[in-house]
Amino acid sequence: NGEILDYLAGLSEKTYVMLELGLESHLNRTLEAINRGHTFEESVRAIEQAAARNIRTCAHLILGLPGESRQDMLDQARTISQLPVENIKLHQLQIHKGTVMAVQYRKNPDAFHLFTVDEYTQLVVEYLEVLTPRITVERFVSESPSQLLIAPRWGIKNFEFVARVDRRLDELQTWQGRLA
Repeated sequence: NGEILDYLAGLSEKTYVMLELGLESHLNRTLEAINRGHTFEESVRAIEQAAARNIRTCAHLILGLPGESRQDMLDQARTISQLPVENIKLHQLQIHKGTVMAVQYRKNPDAFHLFTVDEYTQLVVEYLEVLTPRITVERFVSESPSQLLIAPRWGIKNFEFVARVDRRLDELQTWQGRLA
C-alpha cells in the first residue's frame, strides 16, 4: 500500500525504520502450497517500492520448506542477492502444533526433510557463499517455544549456531559472497 509506505518513508526520516517482510520462499509453487497468500513477485514489488522510498527492508526466509531442494535453497540466496534488501533473517523449517503443516507432517513425514544441526550448518555455509556480502544476515535459526514445537528440537540459540557457522567457515576457508 503506497499510503503506508509513504508514512514509513516520512517516519524513517526521523528515526530508524526497518520494514520486515515474510517472503519465506522465492518459489511461487511453495508459497501456494504453504498458503502464504502472496506471490514472490508481489514481495519483490513491495521491496522495490520500499527501496524507492529509502525504507530499509529485511526479508524473512525459511530453509527446508516441503518440495524445495538444496539447489532451490541456494538459488534463493542468488535471487535475494539481486533485490534491494539490506538484511535477511533465515529460519529452519519447524513443525508447530495446531497447524495445517503439523497435520501434513503426521500424515506423511517423508514429505518433510527436517535438518539436523550439522546438515543445516553446512547448508547455511553454502547459502552464505552465494549470498552477496552486501546483505546482513541478522539471524540463522529460530527456536519456537517448546510447548508449540513438534520438530526439530535442537535446543540451540542463534548465537550458538552463529559460532558453529563461524567455525565451519574457518574450517573450509570460505566466506559470505565467495561464490556470488
